[in-house]
Amino acid sequence: MSDDYLEDVRLRKRANVYYDGRVTSRELRTPDGERRTLGVVLPGTYTFETDETETIEILAGSGKIELSAETVVFGPGDTVTVPAQTSFDFVADDVVDYCCTYD
Repeated sequence: MSDDYLEDVRLRKRANVYYDGRVTSRELRTPDGERRTLGVVLPGTYTFETDETETIEILAGSGKIELSAETVVFGPGDTVTVPAQTSFDFVADDVVDYCCTYD
């Protein structure tokens, strides 16, 4: 199977909905207990805070993540890691499809 699929996962049916539905995600667990979310971000700027390290894989769309020390521009195929206990701005230039892994 390709990297386009996650095998044998448990999916939480209820969506995580932020910013009046402009950002949504669904949580899933892999067989080894890894937690991930699959989500969509509509164009705009959104502020988030992390409890854990987040590794964000960009599947489609473009934009930037503004951290206190740097700004990371992203596009399809890029991966951005945001440290735990961090506030950041997620700026979506167009519709962004992503997969986030939590450590």
